[in-house]
Amino acid sequence: MKLLFDKQLKGIIKRCQNGDRSAQSKLYKHFADKMYGICLRYVKNEEDAQDVLQEGFMRVYRGIPNYKGQGSFEGWMRTTFVRTALRHLEKNQRLQYHQDIEDVDVATPTPNAVQMLSHGELLKLVEALPTGYRIVFNLYVIEGYTHHEIAEMLGITEGTSKSQLSRARNQLKEQIIQLTSVPSSEILKRIG
Repeated sequence: MKLLFDKQLKGIIKRCQNGDRSAQSKLYKHFADKMYGICLRYVKNEEDAQDVLQEGFMRVYRGIPNYKGQGSFEGWMRTTFVRTALRHLEKNQRLQYHQDIEDVDVATPTPNAVQMLSHGELLKLVEALPTGYRIVFNLYVIEGYTHHEIAEMLGITEGTSKSQLSRARNQLKEQIIQLTSVPSSEILKRIG
């Protein structure tokens, strides 16, 4: 579907707030691919991502009458989808966290090593992280939540959030170092 202009989107939102099914369909077509990408970052397989996508849109349709037009609509939707994915993982008992560690040492890979990998290769590495690491990494690095917000969302401590992020970064660093020490043709075979 072509990009919706601000005025068109506002009209579709208003119609969705009044329960218009054709407007809901347009909203779905416009945002489904982007929201599916968000779902895939939190759940590991396409079937679960489809379930989260459908549940997320149902939550958007039910909640849209409460959307007041303040802030970005897409941002509001993203928050809904992130929370839906987290509920899905919690419901299926896939959230596992480790003990807190206080002074977290955050290691990051060298820029040259990261630049050797494509965007898709990096996403596959993130997808391969253990669930707790992946969720905190996505919430902090990609969604921009603070450790305090993550702790509240997930029912964990800030220390646990920091620990999970640190461990995710360290694991990613190790994987990137391993992958960048082999020829690029081998990288795809190893992660893909």
